[in-house]
Amino acid sequence: MTRLLSLAHLHAPLGGQEIELQQIDFEGGGLSLLRTRIREKNRFTIFDIDPITAELWGRALLDWATAQPRA
Repeated sequence: MTRLLSLAHLHAPLGGQEIELQQIDFEGGGLSLLRTRIREKNRFTIFDIDPITAELWGRALLDWATAQPRA
């Protein structure tokens, strides 16, 4: 049976989106994936990414965030 592990719940204040990150572990082992679920009112966007893509995406997010001025 596939196992989902909730990693984080986030709320984007400007758009009101609810963001959930989950780890997906498949039965029999192997590669784990990172699932991103974004809920915007009644609409859901769900996508699964591999660890390499997650690392690249995470670095890009951090690079952008650290370059932004703080209020």
